[in-house]
Amino acid sequence: MKEKKNNNSFINLGCRLNIFEGEVIKSLVKKNNISNFTIINSCSVTQEAEKKVKYEIRKSKKNLPNNKIIVTGCAAQINPKKYSNIEEVDFVIGNKEKLKENTWNTLLNKPQIQVENIFEKNEFDTNIVQKFEGKSRAYIEIQQGCDHRCTFCIIPFGRGNNRSVPAGMVIERIKALVNNGYNEIVLTGVDITDYGKDLPGKPNLFNLIKKILKFVPNLKQLRLSSIDCSEINDDFWPLLKEKRIMPHFHLSLQSGNNLILKRMKRRHNRNQAIEFCKKVRSLRNDVVFGADFIAGFPTETEEMFMDTINLINECNLTHLHIFPYSIRNNTPAALMPQVPRDIIKKRAKILREEGKKQMENYLLKQIGNTALILVEKSDGNMSLGKSQHFIKIEINDKIKEGEIVKCMITKVNNNILNASLI
Repeated sequence: MKEKKNNNSFINLGCRLNIFEGEVIKSLVKKNNISNFTIINSCSVTQEAEKKVKYEIRKSKKNLPNNKIIVTGCAAQINPKKYSNIEEVDFVIGNKEKLKENTWNTLLNKPQIQVENIFEKNEFDTNIVQKFEGKSRAYIEIQQGCDHRCTFCIIPFGRGNNRSVPAGMVIERIKALVNNGYNEIVLTGVDITDYGKDLPGKPNLFNLIKKILKFVPNLKQLRLSSIDCSEINDDFWPLLKEKRIMPHFHLSLQSGNNLILKRMKRRHNRNQAIEFCKKVRSLRNDVVFGADFIAGFPTETEEMFMDTINLINECNLTHLHIFPYSIRNNTPAALMPQVPRDIIKKRAKILREEGKKQMENYLLKQIGNTALILVEKSDGNMSLGKSQHFIKIEINDKIKEGEIVKCMITKVNNNILNASLI
């Protein structure tokens, strides 16, 4: 996503956490009257993500040749010298530094590389984000980093260890956004179900949600980003009765085979994922699930791969994010026996096709149902938004962006539901 203002260009790549941090960066740039910069907030989760960073550097210099280019985010944090050596890049700024005002108010007097050790203890910025330009929902960071070391993942080296935002600060930020007109808030972080383990009293994510619902009563919709079913505890289940929590949960599953999960150093097994989905549906029957899966993890056989296909069907997973396995240097998985690249691509394609089939089946079942829709865009006599299940829906009326409306779903057209106001 790209935004331009005051001759600056902001490019956020990757996760929802980068969307939140991108708004913090934007506010600091504006506050310190910085102009003529292109700021690329990068991702490093896969090789393709890093290729995208290089593409955006080249494209930005071509489109805005007089702008200085800053690369920040996870790719910059993990390999600052790599990006400082790119001719078009003027500054490389780490994930801690990008959120500090001191970085921006003396930027031109700083060295080209400003990247500190991400594992050293650091405090959260106290900036209050007032709005998310071009977005109908707002994102709130509740934690940073990850204490776990999945064998395929490089992200802890870009984000550091788990650090949680105190509940009071989270609630203050949400109140500011709700008072500014946002009807939906998304809680985001690197591993949000690890929330609170570093805070006094060791609260958890579900304690935090309970406080948010209590102390921000005018918040209409609360949505969670990716969660880990191995970190669910008894505080979670009563929250399923709360209708303000959106009935769409995205699970970090990665594989449906127990041996592969063990080699990935994941903390859940296949049966835990199945039982979690069953129990959630038994308590709230309108829930839909999404999941992340990696195709072609090292040592994955065809039989192991089929376990993932079967898990998708058994759990009726609708929203799939598929990642072809990508070697990340300095991770244990990079040293394991690799699956041939053509097989990885083939398996990723099969998983995407399975996800498409699951989604098509789900959409057909929605005709005749009602839905609450957060409007994201209005154009002419049509509006486009997403339902509480995070499904794209067209509405046959012009409605103000950011509003939540109740509709009847009438048909499916090119995998987008069509609906009319009730």
